[in-house]
Amino acid sequence: MLSVNEKTFPSIVLESPQPVLVYFWAPWCGLCRFVNPLLGRLQAEVGDSLQLVDVNADANFRLANAYRLRSLPTLLLFHQGQIIQRLEDFRVREDLQSICEFVRSYFMARSA
Repeated sequence: MLSVNEKTFPSIVLESPQPVLVYFWAPWCGLCRFVNPLLGRLQAEVGDSLQLVDVNADANFRLANAYRLRSLPTLLLFHQGQIIQRLEDFRVREDLQSICEFVRSYFMARSA
């Protein structure tokens, strides 16, 4: 997974021709530890049709503020510079399965 910051975010995420799933996290976030393996499996399933990037919300406060993060982890799915899905307010690890389910269904619909 590629790490982006405030400087690289516009070119890597907003200007990307392909969908980009942005994973906002922080080192102190316990639930965030469960996201990386899930996203790794998701990347293996969808391949190059989706770019996965992560943003350390603590180190990139302007981005966290600009996208009005209320909790971590938060995932934003961008396509052509626009947010098409926001996934947040995870309470337990099982809630994170919704990430994979949504992204799978999104890509299945696009390929149909």
